[in-house]
Amino acid sequence: MFEREARPILERVQSNLAPDTALLTGILQRDGEGLYYNSVIGLGDVEGEYRKTHLVPFGEYLPLESLLAGTIAFFDLPMPAMTPGPEGQAPLRAAGTTIGNAICYEIIYADRVAAQARHAALLLTVSNDTWFGRSIGPLQHLQMARLRALENGRQVIRATSNGVTAIIDERGRITARAPQFEIASLAGEVTPMQGLTPFTRTGSWPTWLLAALLVLPGLQPRRKPVSPQAVSQIFAGRKEAPSR
Repeated sequence: MFEREARPILERVQSNLAPDTALLTGILQRDGEGLYYNSVIGLGDVEGEYRKTHLVPFGEYLPLESLLAGTIAFFDLPMPAMTPGPEGQAPLRAAGTTIGNAICYEIIYADRVAAQARHAALLLTVSNDTWFGRSIGPLQHLQMARLRALENGRQVIRATSNGVTAIIDERGRITARAPQFEIASLAGEVTPMQGLTPFTRTGSWPTWLLAALLVLPGLQPRRKPVSPQAVSQIFAGRKEAPSR
């Protein structure tokens, strides 16, 4: 169900919201040009929206579609190809707080989340981890969200369809958590944060620079080692050479 189709439901939900209440939800959008977006929108005291920029290959779009379509039945699934949202989107503003967004596996990209955190006081990630079933996948996804909180000194609200829904503080600690595979609501408190950590300011480039400096010495051409026998022959030849 796209946002336009869900509009009557969304309006009914909004009419029941208490004053000064903000509700954020993930939803699919289809614009007037027929383009599809994976998005986060808000109801109530919310300004703006977010459209996912880093799409999942083979899940949200087909790489090399002109070459792969029609070759294997798997690539012909009846699904719309998503369009990436624009880079540099402004954070949402909900209940007077700026919120940076990451949809699904965007939360694993440290530099992308840092770019959001530079202009936001909180971070929000929404995800459908149903694909992982009862494997360790959802737990690994949660661990990655915890690392983003620690890197950027920002608290993270994580909402998922089947778990793990959680609230994470600015040190990466889970302060509230809902059970997996159960219909539940999670209540907790979050604190908007100010200031920038060193990682939020620079991203990963210092790490890449250090890695390059460590690799460069190994790229230098090496002289072929000379064996002791060759050295002996060189000096022996000098002794036998006639003097002038």
